[in-house]
Amino acid sequence: MPDQISTAWMMSGIALFLAKHLLADFIWQTKWMALGKERAEGWLVPLTVHAAVHGMLTAAIFAFLSPSLAWIGIVDFAIHFAIDRSKAVIQQRFALTTTQPGFWWLLGTDQTLHHFTHLVFVVILATSQTF
Repeated sequence: MPDQISTAWMMSGIALFLAKHLLADFIWQTKWMALGKERAEGWLVPLTVHAAVHGMLTAAIFAFLSPSLAWIGIVDFAIHFAIDRSKAVIQQRFALTTTQPGFWWLLGTDQTLHHFTHLVFVVILATSQTF
């Protein structure tokens, strides 16, 4: 990583990826995706579609700002898929419901891992724009 990265690009990147996450994880996530990806069976298609929305939005951000890095959308798809599937498996294994603290700890961990992923993407984006 370079010694200096543009603060403006870092802040812009963080704002873009926070907005992307809001859209993909909350506003554009349908009931079919949200409930389907959590099932013990039949989870693959809804989770794939959900993770694909994340991947496509990440690809779009990079395609617009740093086209040679648009492939990072595939990385986002894979990471988001793995995080969400892991969350579902743990939630099922321990039969966690919204009335239990473990459910909220798991949800918070899930969201934090997504945001850490986005911070890495922001550094990559900012680095590509700084030099």
